[in-house]
Amino acid sequence: MKPRKVVIVSRIFLPEPAAASFRLAALARGFAAEGADVTVLTTRPPRSMDAGSVDEPYEIVRVPVLRDSEDYVRGVAQYLSFDVQAFARLLLMDADIVVSEPPPTTGLAVWLSSALRRRPYIWYNPDVWTSATLNMDVPGVVTQLMRAAETVSARRAGGVITVSEAMGEELHRVTGTSWDKMFVAENGIDTDTFTPDGPEEPVGAPYFVYAGSISEWQGMDIFIEGLARILPRHPEATLQVLGRGPDVARVQEVAARLAPRNVVFHGVQPPARTAAFMRGAVAALASVIPHAGYDFSKPTKLYAAAACGTPSLYAGVGVAAELVSDNELGVPVDFTPEAVAQAMENALDDAAHGRRAALKGRRSAWAREHASLAASGRAAAAWVLSGFGDAER
Repeated sequence: MKPRKVVIVSRIFLPEPAAASFRLAALARGFAAEGADVTVLTTRPPRSMDAGSVDEPYEIVRVPVLRDSEDYVRGVAQYLSFDVQAFARLLLMDADIVVSEPPPTTGLAVWLSSALRRRPYIWYNPDVWTSATLNMDVPGVVTQLMRAAETVSARRAGGVITVSEAMGEELHRVTGTSWDKMFVAENGIDTDTFTPDGPEEPVGAPYFVYAGSISEWQGMDIFIEGLARILPRHPEATLQVLGRGPDVARVQEVAARLAPRNVVFHGVQPPARTAAFMRGAVAALASVIPHAGYDFSKPTKLYAAAACGTPSLYAGVGVAAELVSDNELGVPVDFTPEAVAQAMENALDDAAHGRRAALKGRRSAWAREHASLAASGRAAAAWVLSGFGDAER
């Protein structure tokens, strides 16, 4: 049997550091390991990143796109600058299966091109975009259009890969997508890069780290408010912020007002340096604003911290809080400055008295067993190649 040809379509990919980049790279490697002929159709990376640094066992086709002021592909014009090119190229590309990563506008491009070429496609569902827009300052018509696009992308797909049962349930609730066509490939992290052993960032004083997306629905400034409350007793403590997102300007304003010398913004960092920050942190921070439509999410930050042996301080409710509590990955707390401040003080005390280090090995072992992206990628690839498309045909 000749190798099947798989095309993965995404507006973001390596070397651009993001959960989607790591997740899709693991999937592509999984396809390649199964003997498939794999092509990734994606964008040219930001000017500060070298596309040639990516050495992978598959072909990568890159197209130029519009980027926003943060050099990120975000916004309708930016999405369409990729989607139009993706649609045109997919009409000409030879493929047996196409895998589409959000946004839903890309899903529509893949759906239409797949219908015209009479071939099945997979919808990869790491987030439910309709739910996310409910907590954003966007017109109602945008949410309605997003719901329509997401519904078409998911329901017309031959199969859906989702990153958790909770995420699948949310997609089913929002779009009516059948559970029968879903496969759960749990989210995770690159456990070869994020390890407990290795260099630590030479920050000096005790610090907390927030690494990842800074979006409106995460409300990460809750940690700045918490830090400000403990500074009279711990004036040397800092918060190191690695990442970007649509809420970063507002968060920086909060930091300038409450803790201007104790919050440091580094922007997006390579995975190796992010891991170095994680290893040396008193605790890694993650948050989701409660009851804002995203209680079903599991931030990748939690897996990265666990893989490095670092405890997580999670502010919020839902499945992420349960993940942290049930697996002793750290401490879930109420989404209030007072609760966060108390947890920060406790984390500093644990680090000073050796209790943080005592559980380092247990956390990293849990991540290797339960949060390996490589394992998830292989499982998802095997499922796709096992014949999901039969139902579509």
